Amino acid sequence: MGWRGDDELGLLSRLDRRVFDRVASAHPPGVQTVLPALSHAADHGRLWFATGSAMAVFGGRAGRRAALRGVAALTLASFATNTIMKYALRRQRPLIDAVPLARRLARQPLTSSFPSGHAASAAAFATGVALESQRYGAAVAPVAAAVAASRVYVGVHYPSDVMAGAVLGVGAAMATGHWWPRRPAPAQRVHHRAEAPALQDGAGLVVVVNDGAGPGAAAADEDRLRMVLPRAEIVQRSNDEDLVALLDDAARRAARAGGALGVCGGDGSVNAAAASAVEHRVPLAVFPGGTLNHFALDTGIQTFEDTAAALRKGDAISVDLSRVRPVGGAEGPTRHFLNTFSLGLYPEVVRARASLERRIGKWPSAAVSLARVLRNGRPVDVELNGYPHRLWLLFAGNGLYSPEGFAPSHRTHLDDGLLDVRLVSADRPLARTRVVCSALTGTLARSRVYAATRVPHLHLGGLGEGGSLAFDGETGPAPASLLLEKVQGRLTVYRPVRSGDEELRPLPAPLT
Repeated sequence: MGWRGDDELGLLSRLDRRVFDRVASAHPPGVQTVLPALSHAADHGRLWFATGSAMAVFGGRAGRRAALRGVAALTLASFATNTIMKYALRRQRPLIDAVPLARRLARQPLTSSFPSGHAASAAAFATGVALESQRYGAAVAPVAAAVAASRVYVGVHYPSDVMAGAVLGVGAAMATGHWWPRRPAPAQRVHHRAEAPALQDGAGLVVVVNDGAGPGAAAADEDRLRMVLPRAEIVQRSNDEDLVALLDDAARRAARAGGALGVCGGDGSVNAAAASAVEHRVPLAVFPGGTLNHFALDTGIQTFEDTAAALRKGDAISVDLSRVRPVGGAEGPTRHFLNTFSLGLYPEVVRARASLERRIGKWPSAAVSLARVLRNGRPVDVELNGYPHRLWLLFAGNGLYSPEGFAPSHRTHLDDGLLDVRLVSADRPLARTRVVCSALTGTLARSRVYAATRVPHLHLGGLGEGGSLAFDGETGPAPASLLLEKVQGRLTVYRPVRSGDEELRPLPAPLT
């Protein structure tokens, strides 16, 4: 149905026209060239894509997350506005006779006036950015507001078109949380206090810096560590050195000094360090030096300075460590994981991504690998606690992950003593198609091909030769039979206590 005429809309339409005419006759100083230029720059989202690129390159992790959510929100808003709503709600553009020639665009748009696509994209990008970073959101918001206002100023939209587009854009940004949930506020975390020595200026701390992040990264990380912890012993690992052996040696020296083991690297490095710290009974200090740093973010650590502040005061929490142990005569090493374990499609995605990553980059390689594996992958036959299953995916989290569904992203509990197990079944007809559709629509938690449970341990058997597993971003061959369980003796991890954080609770007494 088309847009109704002015007579039918009555008061709203007359108000719209009146405000439009006043804007057309107004001559605010300093905006004669700025607003038309902004309006043109925002065509096809060019202004926002350029802003997002700059934030991703120069803004660190916070900038990358803010840019990614902003672009995702913009894409969703643009699709809803230009593909659906403009065709469903047709409205003629305003007459621009009263708009000065100097303001008018060189090319007048021919699509429906309602709602404003520019306003929707601007509001979506600004809101998406603000959801991840208030600082970047505050910088982007005035520009987004100016772009939205410029559409009335140059005479291509009524005010109600712009307001409707802005509301739609904000809604699109909020909707991104359905597929990509935001991390919880500090007050929502449930952490338990653990005893750890206060190490002034890093005295007694032995830090292993893993250079796997790229050429020159380890040297830069070492310089940052020496600035915040001048008395710490820093060991830089080169590519040909055994990381586990280096961590074990560092943990032994830290134990003799009554200090702590430190690690600078990504989740794989932190995982290896956690096993050494538990074995030698020393606290662990994590310095986020990887690409994603999932574990550091779950503890509340964002920067080197966060960890240094916790070391100076002896602030630490208790964390579970899980392990994968061959059983029933199966051969293979015992592995540990701080974050996640998986079997099925995900290890294949990780392996395929590794072969493409150096050529096309991390995120494009992940998308290409997922598409390939979904098309060509095969389900896994496995026995879970003695019962046979055919699965596309088995996920086990070291503690309860949120949200439910295909893309768990964060934990609020780190020492609950349970494994968060999620299964995607391959037994039902069209299981692969159903799981993809459910994941895209955010309804996987209610799908019949999906199941979830919380258990203290899980036995996996009946795995054939050539199978693989993944743990904290690393892959390896899967033994024929294995046990997922918690390691006896919790890990102690330094983390800062900030103003507004949750009050760290004392560790509860063990159940008897």
